[in-house]
Amino acid sequence: MFNFSKQSIAFQSSLESFMDEYVYPNEDLYAKQLGSAGNRFDVLPIMSELKGKAHEAGLWNLFISPEQAEFSGHGGLSNFDYAPLAEIMGRVLWSPEVFNCNAPDTGNMEVFMKYGTKAQQREWLTPLLKGEIRSAYAMTEPQVASSDATNIELSIVQEGEEWVLNGRKWFITGAMYEPCKIFIVMGKSAPADPNRHKQQTQVLVPKGTPGLSITRPLTTLGYDDAPMGHAEMVFDDVRVPLENVLLGEGRGFEIAQGRLGPGRVHHCMRLIGAAQRSLELACQRVSSRSTFGRKLSEHQSVREGIAKSFSEIEMARLLVLKTCKKMDDVGPKDAMDLIAASKTSVPLMIQKIIDRCMQVHGAGGLTGDYFMAEAFNYARWCRQADGPDEVHQMALGKQIVARYSEAP
Repeated sequence: MFNFSKQSIAFQSSLESFMDEYVYPNEDLYAKQLGSAGNRFDVLPIMSELKGKAHEAGLWNLFISPEQAEFSGHGGLSNFDYAPLAEIMGRVLWSPEVFNCNAPDTGNMEVFMKYGTKAQQREWLTPLLKGEIRSAYAMTEPQVASSDATNIELSIVQEGEEWVLNGRKWFITGAMYEPCKIFIVMGKSAPADPNRHKQQTQVLVPKGTPGLSITRPLTTLGYDDAPMGHAEMVFDDVRVPLENVLLGEGRGFEIAQGRLGPGRVHHCMRLIGAAQRSLELACQRVSSRSTFGRKLSEHQSVREGIAKSFSEIEMARLLVLKTCKKMDDVGPKDAMDLIAASKTSVPLMIQKIIDRCMQVHGAGGLTGDYFMAEAFNYARWCRQADGPDEVHQMALGKQIVARYSEAP
C-alpha cells in the first residue's frame, strides 16, 4: 500500500531491532534511575549509554530532511519516510532522545538549520546535532492567551549593542533538563507596528545569562515529565548581543510558523506508536484474564473496544501519512490544512484509545506499572502544545469554507 524508500525500510528494521535489544529491556532500569536520582532533571546513566549505542548504530538525527541533508549524516529522510520511524520511537516515551530525535530539540535544530547564521550554527547547532547539549523554545506566557501568538508580552528592546529582555514564560519544555544550554526566546520588539505579525522577534539566550531565572518546574496531570520537565521562567533585564537575533528583527512570527508545523506532525507520529503499543498490551491483557467464567477477550464489549481502537489507529496513521506526503510535495505552508486536521484529530483520538486500553487493565492501568497513564498524559497535553486545538480548528474551518463556498 505504501512505498517507503529502501532507506526508510532499512532504518525501520534496524530501529525495531535496537528497541528490542536495548530500549524495552531497560524501561525498568530507566524508571529506577529516575526514581533514585538526586536531581530528577539530570541526565540518567542509561540514557547516556543508549545514546552512545544508537550513534554507533547510525540511528541518529533521523528527523533531518533531504533539504538539510548536509547536517544529517544519512542523506536526509522525507516526512513520509520518517513517520514510521517516529512511530516506532513513540512506543517508549523517552526513547526519541536515545536517537537525538526528541522534542523540542528537533524543532530547535530545524530553526538553526533554516534560520541560523554560520556562527550560530557552529556554537549551538553543532553540539545539538552531536547530542552534547539540549535546548528549549520559550514562547508561551502565563499572563496572556498565548494561543494567539501576537499576544505575547515579553519585551525585547535594543539598547546599544544589546537586546534587553523582560518578561515571564511558562510551560517551557526542556528548560529543567541539566544539559539544556540555549533558549530560543520569542518576544515583542515592535509593539507599535501596525502589522501585528511583524511585532515579534526571536533571540538566543544562553542558560546562565544574568537576569534569567527558572522559578519552578510545572506538572501536567501531575507528571513533572522529568528529566526534561516544563518550567516557568523570569527574564529580568536579560542582556544578549545583537548578533543573537534569529533571521532579523520583526521576523519572530515567521520563524514560529516555520518551526511549529512539522513539529505538530512529529507529535502525531509518536502518539500513533504509543496507541499501537497500548492496543497490543490490551490484547495481551484480555487474553490472559477471565471474569464470569470466560476470558475478557470473549466479552462482546471488550471485543468492540479492541475493534474500535484498531480502526481508529489505522485512520490516524493514514491521516498522518497523507499529511506527510503533502508536506513533502508542497511544503508545510501549503499543507497547513492537513497539518491542522492531524493536530486536532490525532491526539484526541489517541487519548481515547489509550483510555480504553487503560480500562481493561483495571486499576493497574492507572499506575506506573504500565506506560499507558503517562502516554495518556502526553496525548492530553499535545492538545495544548504547539497551539490549542480550537485555534487550529478555527483556522482550518475558515480555509475550508473559503475553498468550497463558491459554487462551481
